[in-house]
Amino acid sequence: MKTYSISEVAKELNLTVYTLRYYDKEGLMPFVERTANGTRLFKESDIDALKVIECLKSTGMPIKEIKNFIDWCADGDSTLQQRYDMFLERKASVEAQIAELQKTMELIEHKCSYYKIALDAGTEDVHKQDKIEIPH
Repeated sequence: MKTYSISEVAKELNLTVYTLRYYDKEGLMPFVERTANGTRLFKESDIDALKVIECLKSTGMPIKEIKNFIDWCADGDSTLQQRYDMFLERKASVEAQIAELQKTMELIEHKCSYYKIALDAGTEDVHKQDKIEIPH
């Protein structure tokens, strides 16, 4: 079975070694084996677990809640409902973020169009109703 060093895993996941050590200190990587001298040995499944951790983190989930998830995984099937509910909640959170970003994108697209038309005309005066007046 192939194992990876902490620096190889950091590079693969575009993280720093410091971040991975922090995750370990916070109890997010109880599954990672160590050699007799304490060197972490990562397996492919450990990298997959870290990808899930990074996914949860990108949704804004606090480290403490991610730790709960890791603990639930270690507890086995008795926590399937908690894990399912957690992912449903994360899904709703991400859907809300996407909706907010979509509104932002619509405004940005409007302004791109606004400025393209103004550039083509050589003036903002083609947009009297949309022009933002800034007093001098």
